[in-house]
Amino acid sequence: MPVPQTNYQNIEPRNSDWLEQSQKASKRSSSSAAAPAGTNPNDPTNFPKNSALVNSFYGIAYTPLGSQLPDCGNNLTEVIEDIQLLSQVTTNIRLYGADCNQSSLVLAAIQATQVNMSVYLGNYPATDDNGAAYTRQKGEIQTALEQYGAGNVVGITVGNEFILDYITEQGQTDPNGSAGQAAAAMLIPWINDTRSMLSSMGLSNISVGNADAGSYFNSEVLAAVDYGMSNVHPWFANQSIDNAAAWTAEFFSSTDVALAQSLPNKPKMFIAKTGWLTGSSSFNANPSDGPSLASVDNLQIFINDFACSATKNGTGYFFFEFSDEPWKNTTYGGVEGYWGLFDANKNLKNITIPTC
Repeated sequence: MPVPQTNYQNIEPRNSDWLEQSQKASKRSSSSAAAPAGTNPNDPTNFPKNSALVNSFYGIAYTPLGSQLPDCGNNLTEVIEDIQLLSQVTTNIRLYGADCNQSSLVLAAIQATQVNMSVYLGNYPATDDNGAAYTRQKGEIQTALEQYGAGNVVGITVGNEFILDYITEQGQTDPNGSAGQAAAAMLIPWINDTRSMLSSMGLSNISVGNADAGSYFNSEVLAAVDYGMSNVHPWFANQSIDNAAAWTAEFFSSTDVALAQSLPNKPKMFIAKTGWLTGSSSFNANPSDGPSLASVDNLQIFINDFACSATKNGTGYFFFEFSDEPWKNTTYGGVEGYWGLFDANKNLKNITIPTC
């Protein structure tokens, strides 16, 4: 059994970047704009099923293309196509944030397609804007719930790697140290405010949670939520592909589930994002981050080793991610744009999805 690393960095774009990057390089090629062959454009419930797609994933991490400020290039047609595909591999998705109307678009697409899909909406606050991003996205979420109802919404996740972002900016590493406590003092009121919003709407049945890097949960934050979502990336922990699935399961159990079980409220824990990447851009090229390559073959191995075993042992997880994101290739470079099960044109990569 691989030894879990108690503290590793998810080297990913930081929160303020996510909120502010433009989408100049994000558009899919024109071939992706057409709905799958056989789809009735006037009836989104009528779409062909791809025999290569199997509903074997507990959940998928998803962001509609074009959901970053300031450009907001997303649209309902694209999101409907995404939901049609997603419904063939999972019944659960999670969003990271709510900017650019993405909460409403996703709920509208689910209703239009009438697929079986549950959603964890997200509010992605920034660490340095005195709550402006939180308030803006809270309004987006409230509008979506008012317009489309809550029939498909099971949770709202407040914060994504907020503790990690804040304490890193302060030059600290302990999520329960002074910087971690200062971050929690910002985050917990937003969590409680989200509860109050749901209560005022008669939607107290919707859970409220928090997502952070696996080593960076603040105990007071976890004690304030119904669920926690842990980002657990074997790639960034320098694990070989042969050990990746086992390491992910062991790290999550011994680090995150154990912490949650030690708290009075015992929040339910999920793996918020895990997966394996398939390439690297020429800008900041980095096809290897340790013992194993970014490749389609290794993505296949990780799916084979992780997906069905996680389902069997009852682990709720969100595979990262739905499709490659080309805008990240020019903004961040390296491996950031290549985590999808599907490529940037919504074609399934050369993998076989197992039947779990």
